[in-house]
Amino acid sequence: VSGADTETSAHQVANTIATSPLVKTAFAGSDDNWGRISAAAGRAGVFFDAHKLALWISKDKKHWLQLMASGQPTDYAEADAAEIFAAGDIAVHLDLAHGSAAATVWTCDLTHDYVSINADYRT
Repeated sequence: VSGADTETSAHQVANTIATSPLVKTAFAGSDDNWGRISAAAGRAGVFFDAHKLALWISKDKKHWLQLMASGQPTDYAEADAAEIFAAGDIAVHLDLAHGSAAATVWTCDLTHDYVSINADYRT
C-alpha cells in the first residue's frame, strides 16, 4: 500500500486487505476482484478518497496490470489478470493517493482444502 498519510495508516490498510477472508478466497480462486480489495481497504479505518484509488497486480514486480484508476475499474483484459494469478505468487499494489507513506505485508490465499483440513479434525 502506498500513498497513505502515515506508515501506520499504510500498514493498517495493507493488513486489513491481507487478512480479509474475501480477499484470500478471491486469490485462491484466481479472481481479479478489485472490489474485494478496495472494500477491505475501506474497512481499515483510515481516511482516503475512494475516488482516487489505483490498484495493480503483478507476477514479477516488473510488469504490472492496472485494475483500477481513479477509483474505477480499468479496461484490462481478464485473461491478462488470469495469467498473473496462474503464476502462484502475486504482488498487489494499492495507491491511496493521500500521502507519501507506504507499507508492505505478506499474506496467503484461503482454499477449500485449508478450511476442510482445519474443520474436519478435533483436538
